[in-house]
Amino acid sequence: MKIITSIATLLLSAQLFGAVNLNSASAVELATLPGIGESTAAKIIDYRQQHRFKDAREIMNIKGIGEKKYDKIKAELHI
Repeated sequence: MKIITSIATLLLSAQLFGAVNLNSASAVELATLPGIGESTAAKIIDYRQQHRFKDAREIMNIKGIGEKKYDKIKAELHI
C-alpha cells in the first residue's frame, strides 16, 4: 500500500507543479502528460538513455511528438 501511496503522491505533485523532468521521470509520470501514453513514455525513456535532454524541445526528436503535441505539454516539462 505504501508503494501505491507514493506513486499517487508523485503523480499528484507532478500535476500540481507542472513539473515532469524529462531526464528523470518514470514512465508512469511521463504518461500523465497530455497525449503521452505508455508507448510514447517508453520511447522518451529509450531516447534519454542515449541522449540526455538539454532542452525540452528535444522531445520532438521522438517519433509521435511534433510541434502541436509539444505545445500542449511544454508548460509541464522541465530539464
